Amino acid sequence: MERVLGIGGYFIRASDPAALGAWYRDCLGLDTDEHGAWQQQAGPTVFAPFEAGTDYFGSPTQQTMLNFRVRDLDAMLAQLRASGADVADDVQDMAGVGRFGWVTDPEGNRIELWQPA
Repeated sequence: MERVLGIGGYFIRASDPAALGAWYRDCLGLDTDEHGAWQQQAGPTVFAPFEAGTDYFGSPTQQTMLNFRVRDLDAMLAQLRASGADVADDVQDMAGVGRFGWVTDPEGNRIELWQPA
């Protein structure tokens, strides 16, 4: 049986794609080339369907949520706050899994940040 090898891309609608791309570059450090390709560090990727009525993604109209692995969650959240980003106040700790925080991008998409255990 053929299997997928990994995430090949994540595509997102935006009213101003250039500005949103700049936000991801400037606030989260997403270093992409002219085609949007990003060479990320190796690590786990979680694929997890959620119940349709979940409020975990923020807005009920948001159908998916992007999760980025980070080295230092506290430093990333401080960096985002300093840049004026909409950062959630709460941080969640899951024993054996890691720590989680959230930021909402300028288009209203909630993003999860994960510092693996």
